Formats: sequence, C-alpha cells, structure tokens
Amino acid sequence: MAKTQDFTKVLQDMMGSFPVDGSAFQGAFKTSAEMGEKMTKVALEAAEKSTEISSSWAKATIAKVGDLAKSKEEPADYAKSVSDFASAAAEMAAENLAAFAEVAKKVQMETVELMLAAGKEASKDATAAVKKATDDATAAAKKATAGVK
Repeated sequence: MAKTQDFTKVLQDMMGSFPVDGSAFQGAFKTSAEMGEKMTKVALEAAEKSTEISSSWAKATIAKVGDLAKSKEEPADYAKSVSDFASAAAEMAAENLAAFAEVAKKVQMETVELMLAAGKEASKDATAAVKKATDDATAAAKKATAGVK
C-alpha cells in the first residue's frame, strides 16, 4: 500500500518563511476597541440628553394638564383653557423637537469627526504595515539569495 506523505513539516517550514507580525493585529484590535469606546460615549451622551428632554417635556405637559383639569366658573373658561393648553402643547412640541434635532446634529458631527479620525489612523497604520512587510520581504529575499551563492 502506498503511504501518504506527511506535509506537516513542509507546511511548518513554509509558514515559518512568511513572517507574521502579531503586533499589527493587536494594534488593529486596540484601535477598534478605542473607536467603539468613543462611539459608545457619543451614543450614551445623546441618550442621556434625549431622556432629559423627554422628561422635561412630560413634566411640563403634566403641569399643563393639571391647569386644564381645574374647575372653571364660566363655560367659556373651559374653551379658553383648552385653547391655552393646545397653544402651550404646540409651543412645547416645537421647542422640544428643536432640542432633539440639536442632539441629533451633535451626534452626527461627532460621528463624522470620529470616522474621519479613524480613517486617517487606519491609513497611517496600513502604510506602516505595508512598509514593514516590504522591508521584511526584502530582507528575506536578500537572505535567500545570499544562501544560494
């Protein structure tokens, strides 16, 4: 019977010939973790601010409903109270929606800034990695050709 050749040693030698720099992977992971931390900070700040706006809006609306529910002397006072409530509710809605828009705008600006910074960092890292790989390959080629002579 034919015995199959064991390529384990051949593969180990071949993989040993290709230097792999683990620090590049560590650097990429660290950069990714830092980016995630910054994005999470932006999201949490936006959520906190949005919650404050919602809470404030709810408190103001509840206070206006309390005024609306008070008993009145004249029937016309009820109509005026409803009209006042509707006006106040519309004004609060406009103010609070503008506040939400400001939060969204801030998140968008910060996200774009983070993405641009990450792009610059990735470009710098990629350039450094390619330069190192080129230097390593050149050194390996010189070593291989020196051994052939």
